[in-house]
Amino acid sequence: MKKFLAIFILCAGLLVNVVHAQQPATTTAAPAGQASTSISPNRVAGEVTALDAIGHTITIKTDGSGALVSVQLNDATKYYRAKPEALAHADKLTPADLLPITPGDIQIGDRLVALGKVADDQKSVPARVVIMMTKADHAAKQEHDREEWRQRGVLGVVTALNPATREITVNVRGREGAHPVVVAATETTKFRRYAPDSVKFSDAKPSSLTELKVGDQLRALGERSADGARFTPEEIVSGSFRTLLGTVTAVDAAHNQITIKDNQTKQPLTVLISQDSSLRRLPEQMAQMMAMRGQGGAGGPGMFGGGRPGGPGGQPPANGQPPTGGPPQQTGEQGGMGARRMGGGGGFDMQAMLERLPPTTVAELKPGDVIIVSSTTGADPTRLTAINVIAGADALLAMMQTRPQQTGPAGANLGSTGLPAGLDFGIGLP
Repeated sequence: MKKFLAIFILCAGLLVNVVHAQQPATTTAAPAGQASTSISPNRVAGEVTALDAIGHTITIKTDGSGALVSVQLNDATKYYRAKPEALAHADKLTPADLLPITPGDIQIGDRLVALGKVADDQKSVPARVVIMMTKADHAAKQEHDREEWRQRGVLGVVTALNPATREITVNVRGREGAHPVVVAATETTKFRRYAPDSVKFSDAKPSSLTELKVGDQLRALGERSADGARFTPEEIVSGSFRTLLGTVTAVDAAHNQITIKDNQTKQPLTVLISQDSSLRRLPEQMAQMMAMRGQGGAGGPGMFGGGRPGGPGGQPPANGQPPTGGPPQQTGEQGGMGARRMGGGGGFDMQAMLERLPPTTVAELKPGDVIIVSSTTGADPTRLTAINVIAGADALLAMMQTRPQQTGPAGANLGSTGLPAGLDFGIGLP
C-alpha cells in the first residue's frame, strides 16, 4: 500500500479533472517521486495544525521538512474528503470515492492537501481545491498498511547483490535463526531509500536497485515462494543505518539533544531527538532476553523469532525469571512485549517489538544512563538524528558482560556496536 500522501496526490489529480468537467473512469497512482513530495509549485500537503475561521486560513505542517504553510481559503474553494472505504484501493480512485464537505468538517490533526499556486517562499497557498483525510481515517489506513507490511513483508540485511538478475540476497532472522532469502526485483518494483539523517519510513525517497549495497537494511512488500527461499517484491525500502551503545554524558532537554560517549570508540557524539524520533525504555527482563539471544542462551532463536516464550498466552513467568521457551506459534504476537514474527517466515521484526516498550522523554534521561541509539548514516559522523533511543540498556550491558563471549554467528560483539548480533533497530514500519 502507498503511504497516505499518495492518496492525496491521487485525489488531487482527479479533482483537477473534476473541476474541468472531465470524468475519467479511474485514476492511477502517481509516480513514486511525486508521492514523496509534500510541496510543489501547485500543491502542498501535510497535517492540519491550526484553524482560523475569521482569517479564513488553515495552517498545515508539511511532511519531511515540517515547514508550516498557510492555506488561504475563499468563497470559490472546493472541499472534498476521500471516503474511508476507498482508502483500501488508494492506487485506483474514481470520482465516486470523493465526498463534498464544508470547511467546518476539517479538524486539527486531519491530513490535508491544498491545490493552488504556492508562493515563492513556500509559506502560503491560495487554495482552489482542498482534499482531506480525517485523523481517524489516517490512523486506520496507517494501521492497515503496517499490518500488510508485517504479514506480506520481509525484513533483513543485504548480504549479496546481482544487478544482472536484479536479485538481492538478504539475511532474515526467523524462529530457527538466520537464513538467506533471495529478493527478486522486477522492472515494476518500486524502490525507496532513507536519506541521510532521515527518521521516518514515510519520508524515504525514490530510489533504485543501483543504490543498494551490502550491509543495508531492507524491508520489502510482496509475495514469498512456498518454501520461503525467494521473495517477489512490489516495493523495497532500504537504508544504511548505525546502531550503537553509548553512555549519556549530558542532557539538553530544551534543545531535544543529548551527548553520549560511544561505548566502543569512546568518542563523544551528539544525538538529536526530533519530533519523529522514538524514545523507549527497556525493562530489565527484556534486556535479559536480548542478552540471552545474543549469547545463544536459553532464549535463543525461538525467543524472538517464533517460539512463544514464558507461560500461557506468551506472558513472562510469574517468578520473574527469563522465559525458557514454549510451544511454537505460527503467526501473531510473540511474547509479553509483543515482538511479532512475520507471517509466512518474514523474520523477527525488532521495530514491532520496540513500539511496545514503555515510552520515555529526553527530560527523563540523565548522565550515566546507558542507551541504544539507531540512526541513518548522516553527513556528520559526530552527530546523529535518532530514529530510536532505547534507555535502560544498562541491564543488557551487564548481562552481556557476565556471559562468556562467543565468536560464532550467534555471538555478541561481532560488529562495532557491542550489541548482540541481529539487533537491528533501524528501518521502521509505515
